[in-house]
Amino acid sequence: MTFKYKAVFLDWDDTIGDWTSAEHKALSDVYDTYHLNDIYPTLNDYLAAYHPYNLSLWAKYGRGEITKDLLHFERFYHPLTADGRDSLLGKDKAKLAHEIGNTFLQLTNKYFSLLPDSAQTVHYLESKYPLTIISNGFSEVQHYKFAHSGLQNCFKHILISDEIGINKPQPEIFRIALERNGVQANEAIMIGDSYTSDIAGAKAAGIDQIWVCKAPANAKNGESATFIVSDITEVTKIL
Repeated sequence: MTFKYKAVFLDWDDTIGDWTSAEHKALSDVYDTYHLNDIYPTLNDYLAAYHPYNLSLWAKYGRGEITKDLLHFERFYHPLTADGRDSLLGKDKAKLAHEIGNTFLQLTNKYFSLLPDSAQTVHYLESKYPLTIISNGFSEVQHYKFAHSGLQNCFKHILISDEIGINKPQPEIFRIALERNGVQANEAIMIGDSYTSDIAGAKAAGIDQIWVCKAPANAKNGESATFIVSDITEVTKIL
């Protein structure tokens, strides 16, 4: 194809870094460390209480409806209070939620890893385009991961919503990335795994997209992208 793009934007978590695995290991440790089996018989029971509520909070955060601190507190407080968890009576659930949250962030750093072949793909892209990370992750966590990834010097710009004050999918954060790179919307392309945050946000800013979707057949009606791939390595066939 003709290499018309002058800049490439990338999401980090679950596009380059393996957030899903780190999150699962961290939550498993949290479940054991804080004896959450007292209120959830199995880890899966705890995850079933945690994940849907966490996703709803991230959606609100992306729309600018709640703060980072509220998101981080509520995602751990909610499972402790949902459905009247009587076995926690007498405990300061708010304090416990804060402790769990702090431990969780430390553990996600401990379990940080890159997705298979993502480093190879980033180096390939770096040889052709200036790269910009656009991430909704928390600043203190993301900078740790960047610094320990071996890839930090590959990126011309790093935009973290926590620092910019604007979250994906709001188009303004993508427009800031365009300004930082000195390019127009039709000269950039966004690569990410989240349809809601990465793809829809880039669309709203008039930017082409590569959706890294592990199961394209499961895409919901109306979910489309300029390009859809099932693995990050496939972007090398496009760019």
